[in-house]
Amino acid sequence: MSVGKLGADVSLEEGQKAARVCGINIIGAINSALGGDLTKVKRIVKICCFVNSTADFTEQHLVANGCSDLLVEVFGKEVGAHSRCAVGMGQLPLGASVEIDAIVELTTSSL
Repeated sequence: MSVGKLGADVSLEEGQKAARVCGINIIGAINSALGGDLTKVKRIVKICCFVNSTADFTEQHLVANGCSDLLVEVFGKEVGAHSRCAVGMGQLPLGASVEIDAIVELTTSSL
């Protein structure tokens, strides 16, 4: 887990790497929930990227690219492209630099 605040002790590049790790964890959770069959993912609907940042840091959207780019790499543009929000937070649990959640639509055959 990446710890620290963007705009203070965590660089943009480190924040993007932390967001990518969040994306890897999201894919792992999806994979586990679907019994190892990622073909059941119809689309990634939305991600919300929460960035632990200073009041003057304004590049939360660039941090979120670390996760967004990975999801498109793994699932392709048709399935992996998604809507998103990226917001700055005064603090995150355990001092994490980035936290991301995801909404995923599954094919009806997986229900």
